Amino acid sequence: FEMLSIADLGLLKMDLLGLKNLTIIEDTVRLVKELHEEEIKISQIPLDDKKTFELLRAGDTTGVFQFESAGMRRYMKEIKPTMLEDLIALVALFRPGPMELIPLFIKRKNGEEKIIYLHPKLEPILKNTYGIGVYQEQMMQIARNLAGYTLPEADTLRKAIGKKIKSLLDEQKEKLISGMTKNGVDKKTSQAIWELFPPFARYGFNKSHAACYALIGYRTAYLKANYPIEFMASLLNAEVNDIDRIAFLITEAKQAKIDILPPDVNKSFVDFTPEIEHDNVPSESVKSAESAGRRRRRNGKIRFGLLAIKNVGEHITRAIIEDRISRGQFKDFYDFLTRIQHKDLNKKSLESLIKSGALDSLNIERNQALQNIDDILRFTSTMRKTTVAQNHASLFGPQSSTATLKLKSVPPATPHEKLTWEKELLGFYLSDHPLNAHLERINKAGVKPIDEARLIKNDNSILRVAGLVSKIQRILTKNGQPMLFATIEDFSPQPMEVVVFNDVLNKTTPVWQENNVVIVQGRMSWRNNEPKIICEKAVKLEA
Repeated sequence: FEMLSIADLGLLKMDLLGLKNLTIIEDTVRLVKELHEEEIKISQIPLDDKKTFELLRAGDTTGVFQFESAGMRRYMKEIKPTMLEDLIALVALFRPGPMELIPLFIKRKNGEEKIIYLHPKLEPILKNTYGIGVYQEQMMQIARNLAGYTLPEADTLRKAIGKKIKSLLDEQKEKLISGMTKNGVDKKTSQAIWELFPPFARYGFNKSHAACYALIGYRTAYLKANYPIEFMASLLNAEVNDIDRIAFLITEAKQAKIDILPPDVNKSFVDFTPEIEHDNVPSESVKSAESAGRRRRRNGKIRFGLLAIKNVGEHITRAIIEDRISRGQFKDFYDFLTRIQHKDLNKKSLESLIKSGALDSLNIERNQALQNIDDILRFTSTMRKTTVAQNHASLFGPQSSTATLKLKSVPPATPHEKLTWEKELLGFYLSDHPLNAHLERINKAGVKPIDEARLIKNDNSILRVAGLVSKIQRILTKNGQPMLFATIEDFSPQPMEVVVFNDVLNKTTPVWQENNVVIVQGRMSWRNNEPKIICEKAVKLEA
């Protein structure tokens, strides 16, 4: 029994790739139309948009397909793209192997190195990549233009190089050099041009693939540059199931001066939504109501979606929004409980709504609601049973509810508790940040922001950083001594890892607890190509 490939059978093999980026583009276009009655034909946007290339050259590429990684951002700033062709080349080059050509590509593009062609006929083929062979199509074109290959023959050459079949390579070498010689290329130059081909097998990429990826990347960059609020809302909605990613994106939004408003049962929709002024429009569905509401005006803010709150599911989210749209905003907490009688308003979802602040507008204090939650759930259960009984009224007429709700008084939640709950359920601190209470001391301590500290490339540089301890991993060394790795966060987009060896740990043990705010002094280390601080001193800041 012989196994045959799809190609051997004469069939066409196709790879189908599903990208959330296409959904982000589609949702952004939809939002722009609903908010501004402006229709974007994404296939017809200008490919030389000034704002888009300014955004790319600045490396502001969070959410931009293919160009978001730290390495891509660095090369983007160095390449300083001015046309789509530069983006296509970067997609093709940013892979193991061809990546070593990027510095040469940058120098030639920026005029720091002269572009030399082995033969004048190579210039039209390699001009757009500054004399560097990047794509499989370029090598096929060289074979056709200089050696007289037909398209099928050029494709055979491509396969021979890609599969590294020695006998076939030897045959192609002889054929290519012979063809170039017949077409007037001297033998020495023909041999030199052939030498371009074998190394190309390590990194050759088809331009059609790179062009598709670069075009999607350009389109997302175009929307981010020209419609930042709508784009960010769509990006947040695409990542709604990844709480860590949401936290990162919200930090990015704040840096772009886009305010993220807290969840609110009287204002939030299912998804993250650009905040606009609107009337409560009766609607048969939540989706059409959201569309009706969005058509008013944009004001530079995004409202947190209820579905993005941890433990709050889609069914209860839609029940809340649909009721609000049909009957108006909830007057208070009691009104909310009597109107929302959905089975999914259970202990877990109600706790999450309370802790996240989504019920703050209903004049209910968070800790009071939490401490009375069992009584609240008994009340809602009674209300549901009463409604069922009323719907099945007896011969003696409808029954009236005897349920009452009286909450015991308790101390209000502390600011620290509120922030801890927000971090737990939303993935980030929304109403405030724990560091704000310590800014005066942090500023006097001469600390560096984490994003600046991460730029220090010299090992053993002494520095201080301040932040919230968000994660701790304790381990034993080979010698059986305890040590730990702590992740600390400030207002920067990325955290910093701190390594605490046993001798320092013995002196600073009380410091290393999650949610502590600390100042750390230590040495910078770039082991494994990731910045870390080797802790020498650490203190906990008290509120």
